[in-house]
Amino acid sequence: MTTGRQNTGLSRVVKATAYSSDVAQTDSSPFITATGTRVRPGVIALSRDLLRLFPYGSRVTIQDSAGLLTGRVFIVEDTMNVRLANTIDIWMGSRAQAYQWGSRTVRITALR
Repeated sequence: MTTGRQNTGLSRVVKATAYSSDVAQTDSSPFITATGTRVRPGVIALSRDLLRLFPYGSRVTIQDSAGLLTGRVFIVEDTMNVRLANTIDIWMGSRAQAYQWGSRTVRITALR
């Protein structure tokens, strides 16, 4: 029997930015993730240090202070530039949405 609550595991407070499929924000293949999948809502990229904690394919939740992402599940399918640390990047459908998100402090939690 389920209680309606999802079991959670590892959790970290990190910086969250957003990106879109814009060559200026990604690489020469802006619609393809590091794992070879196509970008879509719910895809996130992690800095390489966080990939050791939340490997590709991890399903996670993200809690932001405004509650904008409450109840959504994200999947780790992409990575960020090697110079970044303790950061996640949330894929958005447009550059305007990514800029509107800006940079926030969030809690990322793995689902079990």
